[in-house]
Amino acid sequence: MTEDALDGQDGVVLLWLPVGAGGNVVKHTSAWWERACAVVERRPPATLFHAALELRVDDVPYVIEMAPAWAGSSGERGVVATGPVGARWLGRSRWFRYEVRCWAHGVIPDRAFARSAPVVVTVDTTAVARVLATVSDVAPSTWGRRATGTSEMWNSNSLVSWVLARSGLPTSHLTPPGGRVPGWKAGLEVAEHDRRRAL
Repeated sequence: MTEDALDGQDGVVLLWLPVGAGGNVVKHTSAWWERACAVVERRPPATLFHAALELRVDDVPYVIEMAPAWAGSSGERGVVATGPVGARWLGRSRWFRYEVRCWAHGVIPDRAFARSAPVVVTVDTTAVARVLATVSDVAPSTWGRRATGTSEMWNSNSLVSWVLARSGLPTSHLTPPGGRVPGWKAGLEVAEHDRRRAL
């Protein structure tokens, strides 16, 4: 829980979770994808990570994450946006749709598999409030495709980096404990595009 890292204060915590932690099918498909990318880019395969955020606001814990619409409990999940997976037309089916969640008292199922200690991003209460307010403004780009003007595919890592950057928080020091974070750069690029468009 966020209390471990924040010691009861309001704040934002970043988790680095190995992709497919817990042994689900994503672990194998992402490993195949990474091996193919490594061959094309002439480098060794790397461990892949996905990022998730935990917040504490007025003594209420939240999680911010992107997950398949079919995954998770059937009750309230704090869904603030949905988007398609693979192709826009596929998004008409729940099986090819993702949810952006800002979930009070929510849970991240693979949290126990985090590869390093949670990273405290900020304990500034104003910044925490900005993060909480910003997440619902995300544009529902297609998961697994490049968002307009980006160099990487859009995914859960893109959401996290976008939220942090759009909230005015520094991100250059946020790196996983070895390995790669596909999509992270896409979120930063979309955030910069949004910032310029707002000027």
